[in-house]
Amino acid sequence: MSEPESTADDADVDALLAEVDARIEDLQAARERREKVESRIEDVGEESVVAAADAYRKSIRLFENYEDSATGTGDFQAYVEFQDRFLGLVEDLPESIPAHDGFEAAAERMDRRRLSEDHFDAAREDLEPAAEYVDLLDRREETKETLSEARRDAKLCLRDLDEEIESRAETLAFADADLGAPVETLRDPIEAYNDAVSAEFQSFYESASATAVIEFLERGESFPLVAFRSPPRDLREFVRESPDADEPIPTLLEYADYSGSKLDHYAEDPAALQTSVAVHRTYLERLSAGPLTVSLPPPSAGTLRRFAGEAISLLGRFASEETVALLREVRDLTRRDDYAELRLAARAHEELDADERERVQSGVAAAELERLRDARERLSAALEDANETGRQQG
Repeated sequence: MSEPESTADDADVDALLAEVDARIEDLQAARERREKVESRIEDVGEESVVAAADAYRKSIRLFENYEDSATGTGDFQAYVEFQDRFLGLVEDLPESIPAHDGFEAAAERMDRRRLSEDHFDAAREDLEPAAEYVDLLDRREETKETLSEARRDAKLCLRDLDEEIESRAETLAFADADLGAPVETLRDPIEAYNDAVSAEFQSFYESASATAVIEFLERGESFPLVAFRSPPRDLREFVRESPDADEPIPTLLEYADYSGSKLDHYAEDPAALQTSVAVHRTYLERLSAGPLTVSLPPPSAGTLRRFAGEAISLLGRFASEETVALLREVRDLTRRDDYAELRLAARAHEELDADERERVQSGVAAAELERLRDARERLSAALEDANETGRQQG
């Protein structure tokens, strides 16, 4: 058998796998940068790095605050304050602090009777070795943020992978489907019932009183598998209290379009009709037999049997015996030995296009799923390593 031609599915998988590789690379690069910075800080000592960075920041802040006022023949009081604060800062530093010589050189440079801008510039150069530790802490925060972003992006990619894997696993479930099975054995009885119940419900909707239809919908609330939307409360009250509820719903909707003076000639309680019917026009116009029909492909055997039991309890309100008999015929399909196989084949025909069916039958879909699962395992491992780095280094 020749290899199937490349399709959009191949491109989708390749694009997702390329995204996975990119996320893994980002995680590894972010981890390495973070570990490198942490290793450098560990070599110097956490407390020492923080102390040197703090002393540098305080020194530069003092320079910025006093340079203009403490230089030349400026404010003598400012000069004294600066001398006291900066020299005191350096004097209190432990000798073990990194770049201690640079702080001492800057203090010696500033310990003079008159200061100039050149002295401040030179002192800044003396402190440059200590600036490394500020940069080191800044880079730690940057690498922490970079790693956090890489982890976030990897989690999003992992979510996309999980969704794609789940979707393709569902598709692959059709691998055992017999695409040549006679699915019309299910389709024809279901379509016959659906057509009949739809026609009879439409007739019921158009000719029965609004009271009868709303009461039917209220009774439907007791049957969860027949999912009619519950009537609004004011509609319930309208059909119980208004004599106009004896009219069919289409007639009431027509009345609701009349002007007030014209409506007075047709409705006994115009105000109730306007407030209860007109405001729920969309709900009333959308009523159909949809909740009473059987989907194609049909549900599982157990669900279809329970649905049929509930629907039969409701059909007596408007449907003929012939329509009820058609639903019983649909229910009896679930007793066939091959119901599950026919249902799977029907689902395969309904849910998969020709290309997807070919990919399932040829084994391409299984190979793609394996590639995606392998990629997920690799990404998950890389993410766990990154999470461990984050836990260890805060």
